[in-house]
Amino acid sequence: MNIKNIVTLFIFIGFCTAEAQELLTKENAVSLALENNYGIKLAKNNTEIAKNNASVFNSDYLPRITGNAGVDYDNNNSEFTLQNGSKIETNGAESNGYNAAVGLNYTLFDGLGRSYNYKKLKEVYNLSELEAKTVIQNEILQIFALYYEVARISENQKNIVESLEISKSRLTRVEYGFNYGQNTRLQILNAEVDVNNDSIRYVNEKRLLANAKRDLNLKLGREVTENFNVEADVEFNRIFEFNSLLAKATVQNYELQKIEKSIEIGEYDVKISKSDLYPSLNLVSSYGYNQTNNDNSFNYSKQQFNGFNAGVNLNWNIFDGGNTKTRIENTKILADNLQVQKEETSNRLERNVANALEIYNNAIFIKNAEGKNVETNNNNFERSVEQFKLGQITSIEFRLAQVNLLNAKYNLNDAKYQAKTAELVLLQLTGELLDAEF
Repeated sequence: MNIKNIVTLFIFIGFCTAEAQELLTKENAVSLALENNYGIKLAKNNTEIAKNNASVFNSDYLPRITGNAGVDYDNNNSEFTLQNGSKIETNGAESNGYNAAVGLNYTLFDGLGRSYNYKKLKEVYNLSELEAKTVIQNEILQIFALYYEVARISENQKNIVESLEISKSRLTRVEYGFNYGQNTRLQILNAEVDVNNDSIRYVNEKRLLANAKRDLNLKLGREVTENFNVEADVEFNRIFEFNSLLAKATVQNYELQKIEKSIEIGEYDVKISKSDLYPSLNLVSSYGYNQTNNDNSFNYSKQQFNGFNAGVNLNWNIFDGGNTKTRIENTKILADNLQVQKEETSNRLERNVANALEIYNNAIFIKNAEGKNVETNNNNFERSVEQFKLGQITSIEFRLAQVNLLNAKYNLNDAKYQAKTAELVLLQLTGELLDAEF
């Protein structure tokens, strides 16, 4: 079997396998990620923890009720010596007792620290939701980048297959010409080298495609060896304007929302620290039962007590050596730091939007330019095919036109998917990525 037949069989097997593969749409990829992605799962679990922490059961608003019970047994020997020297002895005096009690402790007032802490926990829960959305958004962005990488390599693979078919046809034509004395052995060798080079390029693209698919499967949280095809088409229907993008980002960007939420939490921290300046008032109450059973060596055969008691305790840390004052001042400084971080985040966001928009516009320009290059190289190649058939150009010139067309298609694919990724980055910055349609 010659080289052309081997390559043809190899490609045929590859395409037959591809036909049986599932089509993984963008929507399906997102759905799988939301359900199975490891980072998203962890983020959701962290949100659940924050939700539990923000519950009334973790707020100190509910009373503490404790219960205890016990049983005891005594067996004692006793000796009493009177003033006149006489002694009274008791040996083996036995007694046993039972006791039980229920106690209640409730904070009536703690300087409002409990109230501020409860509100803080609710804001921490809201912050955890923003953190989860940030993780989901970042994971979705990475998944789309991997998805389009699979699409890019798939398109490149199709292009190299087309180029390989052209190289094989050229080899066949040169061999026919050689048999009729029109071509030299050198021309056959050159054509075979080109077939080999295209075959190697095809095998490399096949390897890159398999690796990219495994990377995407890992992000989707499914078997990494699962095979699939993707949608290669992308659309660019959006027109972006800087001021509009920045206005959306100022309101919807998750990083900015997170720092604003952290500022609210910092304000509660200051109030919680100040609550230590006030007294705390606690209600303490209990109900108890005690019973003791004695043998005949005791005056009483049975003793029983039961009753209820309640009280209010006031605790005021009038001066603690300045610890509370220091803590209040430090929480104020931390709150000021958050304001500084907000200003930095806002400025960085404006820069990132400006940079991302410029990258997107440049990518769109390059994509359009590469599209024109493909048209030009395709026209040039079609003319080269006719001239090669007529013997007006050499096989080397024909090969150059062929390679130029292939490279132009590669460049167009790169530019197309880079532009789409740049668009997704803009949507991420404006907080629209999770709601966007693809």
